[in-house]
Amino acid sequence: MTKALDEPLRRLGAHWRLLLSFVLTGLGSCLWAGTAFAHAVAEGDKGYIQEISGVHLLEFMYLGAKHMVTGYDHILFLLGIIFFLYRMKHIALYVSLFAIGHSTTMLLGVFFDFGINSYIIDAIIGFSIVYKALDNLGAFQSWFGFQPNTKAATLIFGFCHGFGLATKIIEYDISPDGLLPNLLAFNVGVELGQMLALAAILIVMGFWRRTDSFWRHAYTANVAMMTAGFVLIGYQLTGWTVA
Repeated sequence: MTKALDEPLRRLGAHWRLLLSFVLTGLGSCLWAGTAFAHAVAEGDKGYIQEISGVHLLEFMYLGAKHMVTGYDHILFLLGIIFFLYRMKHIALYVSLFAIGHSTTMLLGVFFDFGINSYIIDAIIGFSIVYKALDNLGAFQSWFGFQPNTKAATLIFGFCHGFGLATKIIEYDISPDGLLPNLLAFNVGVELGQMLALAAILIVMGFWRRTDSFWRHAYTANVAMMTAGFVLIGYQLTGWTVA
């Protein structure tokens, strides 16, 4: 963490009321929306997958890529991972740990038909976003005097994201005929989608980091990301409560 963030970090405690107001606003919106927050697979994709059997590699690759590219929760966590990473070898290491984590639990979860309640696992994914934003802000060092192992945290939360993927795939009610190759194709699609999302993030971040506004707004960006994570948690817990 550079000196440019020292002052924002000192203001972190002073801004907790503002952050809390954002969180409560998000949670209030969740409560107002009620059952609209139910977690579900897109009906068109679900109906198509339920009607087919056998090996369909391209279709499952497309579904995997689509899920990753449109999965705002995964993209937010990916953004948090690379926010302060500049060297490609470091980016590759952390993204690889995330990929290993979510690939492992996704494949094992679906193959052994082991899923976690979709609301609960997505709330945990929301928590992963909150955690990473706090980590980027140096909050753990400031509050508790220690820095959690960032590599281990990335891998562990990758496992959680993988269970989220597995839960969604199980909802597809896939035919057991050709299950393994279809799952592998879905995972390849997820990785391709992750690479596309990562490329877009790196391009935007590359331009932003060249401007003077990056260090001025890095704190605000991570607070906004943390708020989004809290809203996602409230979104999913509300759905779990009313489902």
